[in-house]
Amino acid sequence: MTAASAGGAAYLGFVFYPPSPRAVTPRRAARLCAGVPAGIARVGLFVDADEGVIEAALAAAPIDILQFHGSETPERVAAAKLRFGRPVMKAVAIAGFEDVLAAARYEDVADVLLFDAKPPRRPDPLPGGNGLAFDWALIAGRSWRAPWMLSGGLTAELLLEAVRISGAAAVDVSSGVESRPGIKDLAKIRAFLSTARTLGSPQAT
Repeated sequence: MTAASAGGAAYLGFVFYPPSPRAVTPRRAARLCAGVPAGIARVGLFVDADEGVIEAALAAAPIDILQFHGSETPERVAAAKLRFGRPVMKAVAIAGFEDVLAAARYEDVADVLLFDAKPPRRPDPLPGGNGLAFDWALIAGRSWRAPWMLSGGLTAELLLEAVRISGAAAVDVSSGVESRPGIKDLAKIRAFLSTARTLGSPQAT
């Protein structure tokens, strides 16, 4: 967290999804959030979570933005914004052009769209953080009514090309700055953010 903050990250993510190797409890998130410098948004990631799960996280930790990374409908996004009084970032899984078209359903309800690669076809895949990239050309040249971010398989080595092709003004990284699932690598974080600074692009980690 310190490396991300010092490197210029605009967002820090906290995963409230127990199957993920990156998952934190509300209590752990509260301790981590206490050290987040002013000006950096704290993002809580949820996957098809019920009200109680979100309420418990928000009661413990000062989360600024909800990220929905499951199959939440536009109606669910709108209802969560109203109930919890937080902006919602909606992750949209992309594999083909039809997925890009489907993302339009969220343009008028989500505060931010997050384009990520579809999970691999295997039993019980994680919805994100799989180190997979999609074809960035699928979203190139498109305009959206909501701000958007690029995610999925990004690393310091791929970042310049990913931004060049997709046109992303903001990016999200997780597995690309890890030594193994759930274990962040300080050198990789610094390298990613150093590359990002050359683009003038805000980052989320």
